[in-house]
Amino acid sequence: MSRLPSGDLLPKIETSPPGPRARQLCRDLSDYEAPGINTLGLGENTLVWEEALGSNVLDVDGNRYLDLTAGFGVAAVGHRHPLVVSAIRRQASRLVHGLGDVHAHPSRVELARALCRRVPVDDPRVYFAASGSDAVEIALKTAYLATGRPGILAFDPAYHGLTLGSLQVTSRPEFREPFLPLFHSWVRRLPFGCSSERIAEVLASDPDIGGVLVEPMVGREGLIPAPVGWLREISDLCRRHAVALIADEIFTGFGRTGTWFAVEADGVQPDLLCCGKALAGGLPIGAVLGRRGLMDAWRGSHEALHTATFIANPLSCAAALAVLETLERQNLPERAANLGRVIAARTDSWSERFGSVVEVRGLGLAWGIDLASPDAANALLDQMLHDGIVALAGGPEGRVVQICPPLVITDRQIAFALDAIEARLRQN
Repeated sequence: MSRLPSGDLLPKIETSPPGPRARQLCRDLSDYEAPGINTLGLGENTLVWEEALGSNVLDVDGNRYLDLTAGFGVAAVGHRHPLVVSAIRRQASRLVHGLGDVHAHPSRVELARALCRRVPVDDPRVYFAASGSDAVEIALKTAYLATGRPGILAFDPAYHGLTLGSLQVTSRPEFREPFLPLFHSWVRRLPFGCSSERIAEVLASDPDIGGVLVEPMVGREGLIPAPVGWLREISDLCRRHAVALIADEIFTGFGRTGTWFAVEADGVQPDLLCCGKALAGGLPIGAVLGRRGLMDAWRGSHEALHTATFIANPLSCAAALAVLETLERQNLPERAANLGRVIAARTDSWSERFGSVVEVRGLGLAWGIDLASPDAANALLDQMLHDGIVALAGGPEGRVVQICPPLVITDRQIAFALDAIEARLRQN
């Protein structure tokens, strides 16, 4: 039986987190789980989630939290949204698993149609992926197949995933250096937000570049919005040099920044758009939407050249259709835009008032509090946790406290979170 009667509650801390049951479960898991898969290392200092609903999370020790992570951005429509849960249950009563790349199912067809109708790509076709990183892999392969040029221009900072291909376009050295002997030399990098003149110079001087890969808003690496008009300048340069523009919207897609897709704010239509995370409301799925002319480059083989056993899984497709319906029905992209204006007004003076705050930046419901040091960020996160607020640190140095809640977070909940953060900043 659910212990969360609704998902719009304020926090309630019963036991100082992490509680005794969480610590014991972490010790048990550390005996069996390999290192490297857990960001913080299990130890005894992490929460163990038991239940989540809306914008609330309940841990195994009975503490109720306000989630400012949206589960890495996955729970855009809220944790365990009833429409999504209902769709999964209906689908599970009929078909849990199909035959991947061999036999389709109705939800797959419906989702392909729905995505192609919504995405800001000219004459799009969809290539389903198993995850966000997998979507980036597909986009990189598509750019090469379509242009015959292996080079990619990427930006720093950027996070595109940790599979071998996506890792080569991810910027953080900590992720990349252990695997450098496996890399190729076809990736060029420029600073995120650099002048269009620098981008034009690279594209003109390197005839091997077939694609430009960019996050419309840097996500994990610091929540940095692109300068106004910058994406349009990149798009124009890509057209001029016959280079594929690849937009990584895995984090920003489906309303996070205040529009369905972040590129829409600049009126940009990328050649390839990667999406995932929020798409299925908690189930794994990813997709690349690309211009028909580019996607046709995959023709010519009797084999599926890039696929997976669980590709376009029936449960994930059913959930994704429910997410798209919810975003539309509740007008959640507009809600994110409106709440973003509230956050902007509330935090505008924080860098002047609080010595530990370097900058507060963001769009919609994706905001970063850039602090003076990683220690300052960790201290604030720990204080927030004891206030019943779950948040994460981002950026290469881990000093950016992220505010990325579900798009269904209530006015009362966001006000509570901002009040609590401001009170802690005032104390520090």
